Amino acid sequence: MNNKKLLVIVAILVLGTLLLTACGTPNPMTNTALESTGKVYGFWNGLWDGMTAIFAFIGNLFGGNFGVYQVHNNGNWYNFGFILGIGGPIFTASSASSRRK
Repeated sequence: MNNKKLLVIVAILVLGTLLLTACGTPNPMTNTALESTGKVYGFWNGLWDGMTAIFAFIGNLFGGNFGVYQVHNNGNWYNFGFILGIGGPIFTASSASSRRK
């Protein structure tokens, strides 16, 4: 691959990334939302949000207003649960398909 092709590919990737990040909107939740509910989301809520993330994403595609990731969480435990929740169906499907071969 020559240098011009590589430069064009990198430029397209950078412009595509900028275009996609420009579509983002600021988060409407503020600290007042946390103070009004008093809820901080932990591991179990992260696990649940991870398992239902695909359904929330599909619902948002059709005009819904579903939260995928909770902003007011307790940090690493919520993130760990979220990753397990998202990865669980993927790992289960991949291990099931490898056993069939």
